[in-house]
Amino acid sequence: MLQAAPLHSALAEGPPGGQAFWLSTADGVRIRAGVWPTGSKGTVLLFPGRTEYVEKYGLAAGDLAARGYAMVTVDWRGQGLADRALPDRMVGHVDDFAEFQHDVDAIMRLVETLGLPQPVFLMAHSMGGCIGLRSLIRGIPVQAAAFSAPMWGISMAAWMRPLAQMISQMSGWFGQSHRFAPGTSDKTYVAEAGFAGNVLTSDPDMWNYMKRQVVERPELALAGPSLGWLKAALEECQSLSLAPSPDTQAVTALGTSERVVDPGPVHLRMARWRNSRLDMYQNAEHEVLMESKAHRTRFFDSAADLFDAHR
Repeated sequence: MLQAAPLHSALAEGPPGGQAFWLSTADGVRIRAGVWPTGSKGTVLLFPGRTEYVEKYGLAAGDLAARGYAMVTVDWRGQGLADRALPDRMVGHVDDFAEFQHDVDAIMRLVETLGLPQPVFLMAHSMGGCIGLRSLIRGIPVQAAAFSAPMWGISMAAWMRPLAQMISQMSGWFGQSHRFAPGTSDKTYVAEAGFAGNVLTSDPDMWNYMKRQVVERPELALAGPSLGWLKAALEECQSLSLAPSPDTQAVTALGTSERVVDPGPVHLRMARWRNSRLDMYQNAEHEVLMESKAHRTRFFDSAADLFDAHR
């Protein structure tokens, strides 16, 4: 039997009928799923990025509902209201990115249990794009995929990369993998930063939407990643770079002002992904789904066109 979970609908601003559920993964972690079931064309699995949570994608649920699609999203382990791995809730930590696939499996079971509209599609942002690509390679049953600034590489100076790999690797040897990665802190970026110069969006209304959520509900917030997360992320990005692209057709959006993920691996992946394409969004920052209305409309229209063609 499904257990209801909290959903802060007023903050999410999603379409009517939204619900949230607690899910238990195969390895015993409790995560939270948000469901907006309105839409007869199919169901979109929206895989969020690091630090994110169900309510952040209430507006996206409305955009998808307007195009005929139901939506399911998730608090990944370690963020939102899901179980967190460390006593300090503000540290984003995971030992191995393979753990996220247990979360994916739990989401797929929820779609089946609720009898949500078929077929199923994937929409994935940032870290969710890393998890989503691995899920496609594993063969989860989705018909097409739309990515936003997928984390197939982490943006850092070339000289820092071997240093980051060495420090994150050594942190495990000395029992320090729980500590914040260099250059990060115990502060939630959106809550602390100002709009001017932020790396997420050029749209002030969407910035205020994100900021209001974590200020009013700080239990949803997350700060910097741990050294253990960094090690796991670097290893997963390297592993994915060596894997062939799945047969699933995809469209990927990337802002020309991207400063969070490494654009290089995105260009390389999409250049060799058969029947798929990369769309560049002029002057967009990292979060295309939280960008200006024109960018958001373009993204959801292109995703819906792809999904419609694979129903």
